[in-house]
Amino acid sequence: MPKKLQTVVLVGRPNVGKSTLFNRITGIRRAIVAPIAGTTRDVNSHKAEWGGVRFVLTDTGGMFGASEDPLHDMVSARGRRALEEASVVVFVADAVSGAVSADQEVAEALRGSGKPVVLAVNKSDDRRAQAGTLEFHRLGFDPVIEISAEHGRGVGDLLEEVIRRLGPHPLSATETGDGAADAGEEAEAAIPQRDERPDVTAVAIVGRPNVGKSSLVNRLLREERVL
Repeated sequence: MPKKLQTVVLVGRPNVGKSTLFNRITGIRRAIVAPIAGTTRDVNSHKAEWGGVRFVLTDTGGMFGASEDPLHDMVSARGRRALEEASVVVFVADAVSGAVSADQEVAEALRGSGKPVVLAVNKSDDRRAQAGTLEFHRLGFDPVIEISAEHGRGVGDLLEEVIRRLGPHPLSATETGDGAADAGEEAEAAIPQRDERPDVTAVAIVGRPNVGKSSLVNRLLREERVL
């Protein structure tokens, strides 16, 4: 049987730095980062590697807490589907704002999922964060890793804990043979890829916010691809 790349899913309330962490770990700027809660709506996946171990990293929109976004329910539904497929969950929180009620919602949902969880307290390099960081130990997760997704501080420690929880036989980047090749192809199939063929025309749909770009994409593709 071919091996399948395991999936690590980033989960948390809006605007805690999940997309910044996604870009940091994958080494690409695929996820849009902005200081506005709710910027990320779609589930975003890409292959990543740490310590010779490959996995698929998935970024989700903020699924918990109050929101005025009319698409919040759809964002939450897609995020929960991604959570169901997770091998390991990284619970991302914000050290500056401290533990708030939405973080408690995340904690309760993750405890009910039965998934291995690593709690990453982001923005811990901010001098305003010291008291806030201590609050997250009360949520009952171990370990609690203090990180700065923007500057890379603590991200290596976080990934070591993630790899430890991926199980005894994660797929190594050095593996060869048909099984490893099949696994890579399967992972690629699960992640949207840009078609690089010279005879294929790439079309970008651009415009200011809330003019219907996503609706147009969905209509052209005849599926609910983006929110």
